[in-house]
Amino acid sequence: MADNKKITAVIFSHNNEITKHIISRINKTNLNYNTVVISDVGVGETDNISFIKTDYLFSGNTINKVVNQAETPYLLLINACCDVELSAESIKTLISQSEKTNAGWVYSDYYDKKKNELELHALIDYQIGSVRDDFDFGYCYLVNADFAREILHDFVSVKNNFLYSGLYDLRLAISRKYSVIRISEPVYSVISTYETDASKKMFEYVDPKNFEVQIEMEKVAIEHLKKVDAYLDSSTMKSINFKNDFNIESSIIIPVKNRANTIEEAINSALKQKTKFKFNIIVVDNHSTDGTSTIVKKIAQASKKVIHIIPPKNDLEIGRCWNEAIFHPKCGKFVVQLDSDDLYSDENTLQKIIDKFYEGNCAMVIGSYKLTDYDLNEIPPGIVDHREWTDDNGHNNALRINGLGAPRAFYTQIARETKFPNVSYGEDYAMGLAVSRQYKVGRIFDPIYLCRRWKGNTDASLSIEKQNANNYYKDSLRTKEIIARQELNKSKAKK
Repeated sequence: MADNKKITAVIFSHNNEITKHIISRINKTNLNYNTVVISDVGVGETDNISFIKTDYLFSGNTINKVVNQAETPYLLLINACCDVELSAESIKTLISQSEKTNAGWVYSDYYDKKKNELELHALIDYQIGSVRDDFDFGYCYLVNADFAREILHDFVSVKNNFLYSGLYDLRLAISRKYSVIRISEPVYSVISTYETDASKKMFEYVDPKNFEVQIEMEKVAIEHLKKVDAYLDSSTMKSINFKNDFNIESSIIIPVKNRANTIEEAINSALKQKTKFKFNIIVVDNHSTDGTSTIVKKIAQASKKVIHIIPPKNDLEIGRCWNEAIFHPKCGKFVVQLDSDDLYSDENTLQKIIDKFYEGNCAMVIGSYKLTDYDLNEIPPGIVDHREWTDDNGHNNALRINGLGAPRAFYTQIARETKFPNVSYGEDYAMGLAVSRQYKVGRIFDPIYLCRRWKGNTDASLSIEKQNANNYYKDSLRTKEIIARQELNKSKAKK
C-alpha cells in the first residue's frame, strides 16, 4: 500500500457545486486520504484529486477502474446527488465497523438536514434476499478494496460492458463472500436539496425510459442467482392440468375495508364482465365501519353473482381475507384480483385472463395496468406492463423487482395449497414468488386494469418507518424464497 492512507474517497458527481462542497468538508477532516471524482465534467482547479471522466458513473468499467486503481485498504463511496456532510469521526466509525466485522461493505443511518433541523433517516439491515437493485444504502458507504479486487473476475457488468449496473454488480459480488453490515445509528448528514414523491419513486423502475437499465440489472441479478444456486431453469416449470371439480369457472375477489366511496364502482366493473363462462364476485368485507357493508349488502341482494362475506374474526389482514375467499365453497376454479378502489379497463378483462390460463397451462396470470388518479385520468408513468418479464427469466427476475403487476390471478387449487400470508402489504408478492418457483406464469402485456393512485391508498404518503417496514418484509420474502429455491435445486441435483 502507498504510505499510511486508509481510504480513497470516491465521489460520484452529479453536480459540480455539491462535489466541491463535499471535497472541502473531507479536506477539513485532516485525514490522510486519496480522492477520486467520477463525472462527465471537471471540478475546476483542485489539488490531489484523480478524475475519471465518463458519461456513465456506475458502469461496469468505471467501477472496475476505481477498484483496480485503489491504493488504500478502503473505498469510501459517496453518491453526490445530495450534499453529504462527513466528519473525521464519520469516516473513522465506518472504518472501525469494517475492521471489527471483517465486512466487505458497511453503510449507516444518517440525518436529513433541512433548514438546520436534523431528522433521522433510518435504513434497514441487509439480508440474503436484499437483491433488489434499489436497496437503499444512503449516500455514503465503505467498501473493503482488497475484497473488491478479489471478486472482480465475477463482474458480469465488465464482461458485457454494461453502462448502469456496475455498482449493483459490485455489491452482489461482495455479498456472495463477505458480510454487508449496517450501522444502526446516524453517522453523517445529508443536506436535502429536493423532495422525491414516494409514489413517483415507486414507479421509476418501470418508466419506459429506464428499460435499458432494467435489462442490465436483470442480467446482473440472474448471474448472482446462478452463483448462489437459486436460479431456476425455465424447463423445470410445471404445467397445470386443470381439474373440473369446481362448480363455477372463476371468482373475482375483492377484499375491502372502509371504501364506501369506491366499492360500488369496483363491484359494478366486475359485474359488467362479458364471458363465455359462469363467474361470481366474492367481496370479503373486513368489518367496515363507514357504510361499505351496507353498500355491498344492497348490491348482493340485487345480484346473485355477488357473495358478501364478513369474516367471523376481526384480526384479518388482506392476505387472510384472500384465504377466506379461496376456501369459500362457492369459489371458482380461478381467482382474479380486483382491489376495492380499482377497476377493470373494460368488460373483456376477465375473459382475457381465463383464456391466458388455458393458453399456457399456467398456475398464475398477471396482467398490465394503467395508472390513474381518482377521477381515472392517466398519470405518469401511465401503462405499467413489466415487459422485462420473459418466459425464460421472469420467475428469476421476480426476486429483483418490487412488484409483479396487476391484476393477479391464480388457479385456486394451487392458491389453496400455498395460502396468502396474513399481511396487508406484499401478500400478493409472496404468493407470486412461491407459485413461480414451480409453475408457469402467464403474462398479459396489454393494459386490462385501472390502478388508482390517491390519498386513500394503503401505500400513499408513507413515513420512513413504514417504508422501511414494507421493504424489510419484502426482502424477508426474498430471503425465504432464495433459500427455498436453493433447497429445490439441491433436491433436483440428488435425483
